[in-house]
Amino acid sequence: MSSLNLDDFTDLIERPDGGVRRDAEARRERQIVPPGALGRLDDLGEWLAAAQGSVPVRPVERPRVVLFAGDHGVAGLGVSARPAGGAAQLVREVLEGGRPVSVLARRLGVPLRVVDMALDCEPDAFPEDVVRHRVRRGSGRIDVEDALTPEEAEAAFLAGVAVADEEADSGTDLVVLGDVSVGGTTAAGVLVAALCGTDASVVTGRGGEAIDDLAWMRKCAAIRDALRRARPVLGEQLQLLATVGGADLAAMTGFLLQCAVRKLPVVLDGVVAAACALVGQRIAFRAPDWWLAGQRSGEPGQAKALDRMALEPLLDQGVTVGEGAGALLALPLVQAAAALAAELPEKPAAPAEREASKADPEEDSEKEPEKDPERESLEEG
Repeated sequence: MSSLNLDDFTDLIERPDGGVRRDAEARRERQIVPPGALGRLDDLGEWLAAAQGSVPVRPVERPRVVLFAGDHGVAGLGVSARPAGGAAQLVREVLEGGRPVSVLARRLGVPLRVVDMALDCEPDAFPEDVVRHRVRRGSGRIDVEDALTPEEAEAAFLAGVAVADEEADSGTDLVVLGDVSVGGTTAAGVLVAALCGTDASVVTGRGGEAIDDLAWMRKCAAIRDALRRARPVLGEQLQLLATVGGADLAAMTGFLLQCAVRKLPVVLDGVVAAACALVGQRIAFRAPDWWLAGQRSGEPGQAKALDRMALEPLLDQGVTVGEGAGALLALPLVQAAAALAAELPEKPAAPAEREASKADPEEDSEKEPEKDPERESLEEG
């Protein structure tokens, strides 16, 4: 019997400090640039201050890209532009520095970490630090079978929790979260449709590398069939991830929740991260207060999930490649918001305020009160 109690996250996760946010807002009103003149950067700076519990906000100096990787059996139906089992090649290209996220991470000086949860390859294909959390080789074909056993789902979820603890303990102060998968957007579509109570066509997108109409129809049919299997287990989030998720999605969900427990802000990338965040919201309703939506990916499932969580993407640049690249583009915006909130000088005090501040209340209290002649004559009489 499982010892994992997801209800614990509801008790462990607190909202970012509201008092600190009010202090940050008050400080912003005193700065030389009028409030609102910096647009969303004002909100970002105040959000960061609340998340850090610090006014002025500290700079974001140790961000990290974390990518969870896995292959999905449903990719065998031809729902992706990439071949089934192709995620391992993507991971290799990421690690060798040839993918967009690798280039951006290198350019921005951000360390990049890949966590293999269910790649369809031999474990020794990658270094130990990549594969040590792996749960299985590939995830099941969710239209006809469960993605994971209950034990595998729990192991994957706990692996995500462990990765979050590793990042928090190492001093990471913000995470850019993405995935490297083939078939992952199909599993994500099922989760979003199930949790938002909509049908397959509403959440079926074209994927990172756009698929043609026939592949879209196959993907829509796969999501529809998997959705039938998901609905009976909607009340059990870990079982939902086992039924129609996958090892990488289960791990990302655990990672997101534990980041909220550890008060570690996360920038979400595409539809897979958004779907896992939606599952996380079902488990602990305060958790989304610790997350930002980095960019609008164009996937209808992502838009549906972010709307349900009231998260507005920071960027809309049409980046569909996935792998955390779009969210990483938003990182300089977050860092800029922190710098502006911390470094903009405050307006000089008005003359009356300056005079008041110059007055020394202790000195005034030491002065002898002026004598009242009338009162003195009465006392003498």
